[in-house]
Amino acid sequence: MKEFKAERIEGLMPSGIRMITRMCDEAGGINLGQGVCDEPTPKEIKDSAIQAIRSDKNVYSKYEGIDELREKIAVKMKDYNKIKCNPDTDITVNVGSTGGYVAACFSFINPGDEVIMFEPFYGYHLNILHLCKAKIKYARLSAPGWYFDFDEFKKLITNKTKAIILNTPTNPTGKVFSREELTFIADICQKDGILVISDEMYEYILYDKNEHISIGSLPGMDDFTITISGFSKSYNVTGWRLGYTVAKKKFTEKIGILSDLFYICAATPLQHAMIASFNLPDSYYSELRASYTKKLDLIFPALQNAGFKVHRPQGAYYLLADVSSMGLNGKTDASKKLLDLTGIGAVPGESFYENPEDGKNQLRFCFSKEYDVVEEACRNLQKLKIH
Repeated sequence: MKEFKAERIEGLMPSGIRMITRMCDEAGGINLGQGVCDEPTPKEIKDSAIQAIRSDKNVYSKYEGIDELREKIAVKMKDYNKIKCNPDTDITVNVGSTGGYVAACFSFINPGDEVIMFEPFYGYHLNILHLCKAKIKYARLSAPGWYFDFDEFKKLITNKTKAIILNTPTNPTGKVFSREELTFIADICQKDGILVISDEMYEYILYDKNEHISIGSLPGMDDFTITISGFSKSYNVTGWRLGYTVAKKKFTEKIGILSDLFYICAATPLQHAMIASFNLPDSYYSELRASYTKKLDLIFPALQNAGFKVHRPQGAYYLLADVSSMGLNGKTDASKKLLDLTGIGAVPGESFYENPEDGKNQLRFCFSKEYDVVEEACRNLQKLKIH
């Protein structure tokens, strides 16, 4: 009998993030694994969605997205990201930032192309590159500060290097790439003709006066950068699946064609709804950062008091903790033990490394939860008796 399976998915497995969510749900635990953002969506955005549906804005949009939303994105990109872009040619609204990333990778990465990723990495970024049959090289981010060695990075570059995958602020470490680091990468890209695909989904979630810098805003990088962002994390609409890519027309025209082929278009009424996000006051973003800072200030010492080694993140809402003090020889055992002892779900560190052994004593904790849920999790961490 024929085996019904495509070679391109050989070796792909459900993500550790999905796995721990299901384990946690079955145990009735507190899910600090998946970044689901269970804070409420701003009322203005919900009201806008309801109005769009009642106004029958339900047919396909252009594959690049509705005009008014792209115009608003262009203003935001100029004001916040310092990237000037033409809303008619340089912006594509996607089915989530993941949809933009998929379209970008399939548009520009061929089998055998060398692509550099920073490690620890976001697993979805990696798996899409596997589907593209790219040859992946890893630039290690080293704890506790999650820095990378410039000289070692240079050694990864060859005449076959097609792209660098950037994520800032970073999942899972919470690293925010500095201007010095981004300038170093930008100089290499311009010298060697390398594309940067930059995922900036957590751009508004920053701590301790850290600054978000888009690599596409650096001099000369507009010809070498695809910037990806979206609405999921900043406005608590992860299930709406709305993101966008910003790049020169030579890139977006290809990304738009792939987006049309894969998805037709992003959900039209939700595109109309997100126009309201651009009318929120500046105080919304300062309150967003203050809310996450308050949760970070709660969970960070709780993890330290539990005996874990953890570096305070600069952005996003994750902490990648060394839990070797739990006395396990790692991997998913640490997640299972933590869930059994405390009722807390956390993602095993093996999900973020090429060699799973490198993450065997790590767990990723997500604190994008309501404050009382984070507070309960911190109380539960006190149940750990670590020797």
